[in-house]
Amino acid sequence: MTPEAFFTLSNGVSLVGWLLLIVAPRWKWSARLICPVVAPFLLGLVYIGLLLSLLGQLDGGFGTLEEVARLFENRYALLAGWVHYLAFDLFVGSWQVRDAQRLGISHGFVVPCLILTLLFGPAGLVLYFVVRWAAARNASVEDSPARSASA
Repeated sequence: MTPEAFFTLSNGVSLVGWLLLIVAPRWKWSARLICPVVAPFLLGLVYIGLLLSLLGQLDGGFGTLEEVARLFENRYALLAGWVHYLAFDLFVGSWQVRDAQRLGISHGFVVPCLILTLLFGPAGLVLYFVVRWAAARNASVEDSPARSASA
């Protein structure tokens, strides 16, 4: 399979997950199974396959920016990096939806965070933390106010 075909397939899997998070966040399969588990798992399999196919073939590394640049000159390595982003960003978006539901944050406030997470990863996570803090006055990701009050 060509890098372009893997790219198209991986983007499709990811976009289905993002659409589910945005338009069907309360569907029992969206934020609890398909987006945080099934789609990242499938993307993870593609990622592992790409890495295994590249063993011993890459120039570069992670020690310097120049090494990273050399590493990603290989189109399959570049694709693996992209799939890495797709899987982790979708996982983060799934967490945002579940966390917001647990805290009672309106989905309308979460959608811009999801879109920003899809497009710019960490920027969307930062926006979600701002929304979360404004709505719940809680910066901790381990213990929500709802759980603290009922404990």
